[in-house]
Amino acid sequence: PSQLLSSGRPGQTYQLTGKVVPGSIRRSGGVTSFRISDRSDRTSVPVRYTGSVPDPFAANREVIVNVRKEGATYVGEKDSLVTKCPSKYQAAKS
Repeated sequence: PSQLLSSGRPGQTYQLTGKVVPGSIRRSGGVTSFRISDRSDRTSVPVRYTGSVPDPFAANREVIVNVRKEGATYVGEKDSLVTKCPSKYQAAKS
């Protein structure tokens, strides 16, 4: 998201990768709106998406979606949203 904010151009398509911000998911009709943040959680962008939403889609889940900038919002390409599986090999929390 931080790279997209600094260099994204309206009308151009980008592949956006990041984490779904907790508390940001809103559904209205066939539209799902949410924010995607960098792994650092410092920068996020709003996404408006129509299309199929994978079952594992949830807050804090890493996702990839193709978007294009429309004003201050990024519009997701229909049916381009995928979730990344969490690594089985992450270090255990102490």
